[in-house]
Amino acid sequence: MRRVLAAVLGLVLALWFALAAAVWWLNVRGDGGPDTQPVEVGDPALIARGAYLARAGNCRDCHTPRGGAAYAGGRGIPTPFGTVYSSNLTPDPQTGIGQWSAAEFRRALHHGRSRDGRLLYPAFPYDSYTQVSAADADALYAYLRSLPPVAQPNRPHALRFPYDTQWALALWRALYFRPGRFEAQPAQSEAWNRGAYLVQSLGHCNACHAERNALGAARSPLAVAGGLIPLQNWYAPPLGGQPAQPVATLLQHGVADGAALLGPMAEVVLHSTQHLTPPDLAAMAGYLQTLPAAAPRAATDGPTPAQVERGAKIYETRCAACHGDDGRGRSRAYVPLAGNRAVLREPPANLVQVVLGGAFPASTAGNPRPFGMPPFATELDDDDIAAVLSYVRNAWGNRAGAVRALDVQRWRSSVRP
Repeated sequence: MRRVLAAVLGLVLALWFALAAAVWWLNVRGDGGPDTQPVEVGDPALIARGAYLARAGNCRDCHTPRGGAAYAGGRGIPTPFGTVYSSNLTPDPQTGIGQWSAAEFRRALHHGRSRDGRLLYPAFPYDSYTQVSAADADALYAYLRSLPPVAQPNRPHALRFPYDTQWALALWRALYFRPGRFEAQPAQSEAWNRGAYLVQSLGHCNACHAERNALGAARSPLAVAGGLIPLQNWYAPPLGGQPAQPVATLLQHGVADGAALLGPMAEVVLHSTQHLTPPDLAAMAGYLQTLPAAAPRAATDGPTPAQVERGAKIYETRCAACHGDDGRGRSRAYVPLAGNRAVLREPPANLVQVVLGGAFPASTAGNPRPFGMPPFATELDDDDIAAVLSYVRNAWGNRAGAVRALDVQRWRSSVRP
């Protein structure tokens, strides 16, 4: 009996060590440690290029809390596993990256490792940044080193056990993270490859526009097939197969004929895409146009006559003054609701968020004084919101599923009136 127990124990230990070795190897493959290639951090041209790339990556948005110093970190990134706080990217030697080498910065982008070798949480989207070229990483480093140093210690993450442990993070990385570099497709044009590079790497579009599994990993590393943003309850729609010109206009101005980017995407336009060059925006839009369009989601059953009647009365008193009795809106000021794809999209989470919390497009050169919508979270209850949205989704030729009060209640949890 003792021999059997010893054999079983030996087998268990062997399997444990084999698993540990596999996880270790999967976490260090391709990571030969930081290299020693130097970077001329004072080069004005390199700094200017890095500033542009930081815009493309929208780095400031995550690394600057509201009212805080730029790039000094401390903004909370909510996840289903707790809150991750962004780090200080200013060149302060004690609390920022002042003692980091360019090689250590490259390793953070490409392999998700901090200066001391700790594994970084993928709220910092190194699963996309791994594709950033070494030259672009160096330019980003030079730009960040040019910023005024801010002495602000990094805030500890507030994650639940076991997600707050390095071994759990190592297991996640072994399952889902693959280091790599962007590889241009010879059969595609230079513009297509530029757009693919920006979307897949610096733009990290799949951080929001990808479906994720229960452990927070994208179901496909490069997919932008749409998904509900965790804890924000905004739906990031599929990006494939869209006409290029409207997409480029939306990214530059935040509005286009009959459409406006709201919610989290309005922040992206404000801090990132409106500052990109027209050729880069056209390249991104052109690349996205070539991706397969997602199959439409099945709609729920239509609204009842009573729900439509209730919704029509609410629309008349609350909505028609801006969006019109016929749902056609007013040019760029108030978007049309009739025939609007965003109105008909499943799930209708974004409509609920706009009615609950209000929304404004970004202020851009092409739309410097955007018109917005006030919040109704304290004025309309869940049944009211479900009714008026069900009416809008089935008026003026629109045909879509009913909005349920239960969904409004669920999505309301992320709105602060």
